[in-house]
Amino acid sequence: MDYHTGIVGGLIAGVLARIIMLRLDYRQYPTYPHDVITHIALGFIASLIGAVFIPALMLKEYTAVTFLAVAAEQFRNVRNMERETLSKLEENEIVPRGIDYVEGIARTFEARNYLTIFTALVVSGFIVWLGWIYATAVFVLILIIVCYLKTGKVVGDIAEVVLEQLYFDGPFLKISDIYLMNVGYPPDREKILAEGMGVLIKPKNDNGRAILHNLGQRQAIVHTAAALLGTKREVGEPEFTPLARKNIDTGEIGLFILPLEKDFECLRKVIERTPVLESASRKPLDSKAGRIAAD
Repeated sequence: MDYHTGIVGGLIAGVLARIIMLRLDYRQYPTYPHDVITHIALGFIASLIGAVFIPALMLKEYTAVTFLAVAAEQFRNVRNMERETLSKLEENEIVPRGIDYVEGIARTFEARNYLTIFTALVVSGFIVWLGWIYATAVFVLILIIVCYLKTGKVVGDIAEVVLEQLYFDGPFLKISDIYLMNVGYPPDREKILAEGMGVLIKPKNDNGRAILHNLGQRQAIVHTAAALLGTKREVGEPEFTPLARKNIDTGEIGLFILPLEKDFECLRKVIERTPVLESASRKPLDSKAGRIAAD
């Protein structure tokens, strides 16, 4: 058997899969060039480990299992590296991502290295046993699965976003009877009413309400809106801070932002496409008690 061909094919497949899994988007990570290089290099290492695994076992080099164990430990360190890096960046964010969002990104990078190993391992095995044609087919199938997993659930799947008017009840800024904050300076109130935007995020069911109850999920929504539409908040100006507060009776979320671009359709799409965080994911309706409580 031509093990070298299997190793090379698995290596190429793994690296390609890792490049496809890199998302260079509004989150500004890992759009920094050096971080892209770091993750591609780690993807190369992960691909090499996966690609040599099947040939090593067939040659009865059982120490190859040890390499997988070592790799798992190293990629756990990748999660720690991502968490530490993003936590440092949080200190200078006008609207921070929040701990939950940071942890979710860190977990994602760790998991994608494991997917890279899996891709290289499977493609390498198919090349060795069945040839290039079957290996190419399974590689395409893996890419489809990876792209599906990469997408994940978004806020638009669990809630409806509607425009709502901001108003003041004395000094209290409100949206649909949801208290947001106290704004005492009259010119700031005028600016908020003239340039601010408010939306209601209405959960579609009790699962959505449980997810939106999570503070980390709300902070992720606020951060995403501020990152894409901009915010007029400045250091030392808490009155212009984007906020998301909950109606304790209905579970609806009232969101306020003073954006650089006042466009409701853009804001709606931004919120709807915000990912649902793993740490916020709740499914009370999947339990018998949750279904009874929802009746």
